[in-house]
Amino acid sequence: MDIEHVSGKNKGTVMLYALSTCGWCAKTKELLRELGIEFDYTFVDLLEGKEQDDAMNTVERFNPSGSFPTLVINNKKGVVGFKEQEIREAFR
Repeated sequence: MDIEHVSGKNKGTVMLYALSTCGWCAKTKELLRELGIEFDYTFVDLLEGKEQDDAMNTVERFNPSGSFPTLVINNKKGVVGFKEQEIREAFR
């Protein structure tokens, strides 16, 4: 899977599933950078075949509607959409 890494403060495993054309996804990435959080992200729409299927299976575990952005924290908590307050609180 094509995963990009952004360095920052280690706050656990943080994975952002996004679309390359999604403005809310871009805002979520921007917020994580502003907070200085270390995270990984992938653009699910640019994946193909099994990689895209695997990514969507993970997204749907935390977000049954399969919408974007989906932020997964420590493989336990999912934040669906650009919810600035909820994201900030998750990293306090």
